[in-house]
Amino acid sequence: MNVKKIGFIGTGVMGGSMAKHLLEGGYHINVYTRTKEKATELLDAGASWYETPAELAADSDVVITMVGFPSDVEEVYIGTHGILKHAKPGTYFIDMTTSSPSLAIQISREAEKRGMFALDAPVSGGDVGAKNGTLTIMVGGEEKPFQDMMPILTLLGQNIVLQGSAGSGQHTKMCNQIAIASNMVGVCEALAYAKKTGLDPEKVLTSISAGAAGSWSLSNLAPRIINDNFEPGFYIKHFIKDMKIAIDEAEKMNLHVPGLSLAKQLYESVSQLGEENSGTQALFKLWNN
Repeated sequence: MNVKKIGFIGTGVMGGSMAKHLLEGGYHINVYTRTKEKATELLDAGASWYETPAELAADSDVVITMVGFPSDVEEVYIGTHGILKHAKPGTYFIDMTTSSPSLAIQISREAEKRGMFALDAPVSGGDVGAKNGTLTIMVGGEEKPFQDMMPILTLLGQNIVLQGSAGSGQHTKMCNQIAIASNMVGVCEALAYAKKTGLDPEKVLTSISAGAAGSWSLSNLAPRIINDNFEPGFYIKHFIKDMKIAIDEAEKMNLHVPGLSLAKQLYESVSQLGEENSGTQALFKLWNN
């Protein structure tokens, strides 16, 4: 399909880099974010600014959203001034926020009623993946819209899989977050143990990251912990939100997730220390106080 303008809503830690890749890929980008200053680099590079999501949607062929919480997604898509009510027929929507599967299904159905197309496409890879264009993208929706959007998605990520119908992308992201949650607890405990024994954490990391203990979190976030870098690649407050969604969905299926529940409790504890806007690696501070 001939896409001339892509609207991008939400240019924060990850969204800004993602929108930049689309600009560099030759697309004209329309931008809206709550804090206009966060879009300065994109605007200087040629993106167009819109005062509301509704105005942006009306002048875009594709709209990508990367916002914070399911409540933000609901407001942007189906609120009083929601983009579904203002976009033209044939518009494609790609919500890359980690949100609830049921909301993704609702958005897809509303889009279909209006002659539009919607994909839920949450991502994994953090700020590093966003900057490098190497995100993992988990997609829910129909085959044709997925294929239509592949030229756009390939500018943002490398591991792009259609998981199933609407909501399937979000369910897959829940699997991702469940796996990460307990892993991050292990990463923090391992580094705390190394520190207590007097080992050199960097040498320990060199050994264990190449073996069976290896993981993305160990390779990418443990070095930040060692260097006392707790800047967000992914906010703790958003990770807690994700864990709550996963626990709620698990409860609906009568699935017990004790590891996830423990991780959520630990992250809530570090959030109460004032770390909600730190990166997920700040969980280490529970062992370092």
